[in-house]
Amino acid sequence: MSETPAPHPQRIVVGVDGSPVSRAALRWAVDQARLTGATVDAVIAWQIPESMSRQEWAPLLVDEPRLGVLAETELTEAISEVAGQEPDVTINPVVVRGWPAEVLLTAAEGADLLVVGSRGRGGFTSALLGSVSQNCVHHATCPVLIIRTPKNHD
Repeated sequence: MSETPAPHPQRIVVGVDGSPVSRAALRWAVDQARLTGATVDAVIAWQIPESMSRQEWAPLLVDEPRLGVLAETELTEAISEVAGQEPDVTINPVVVRGWPAEVLLTAAEGADLLVVGSRGRGGFTSALLGSVSQNCVHHATCPVLIIRTPKNHD
């Protein structure tokens, strides 16, 4: 008689950038984790703005370690706001330097679900989907859930 392998714990990856829709995505992921026993990887990506990265003097003006600290602070505040100081689910904060879509796609490898906001901090606010969420939909190796912007935040 063969033993049935123990089910692996579900893992939900959620993109956070500090925008209202990313906090709504984090809230949804945490609520889903409560229902399913999943863990949540809350991922924030940071990068030097492209306009700055093309300038040879940019390293003199951009404090790279500080950008990472700011991203970490943003993520910590979002988790605290959404789940409280002592969450009843496991939330793994993940801070990575890189292009957000690429960071999320890498983080979501082997995950059960990727949750992203329809559009975050960048781009055209009238767009239905932002470039990050669109990239995730087209290239993720797991299901993707897109949380729409709450109407009162348009």
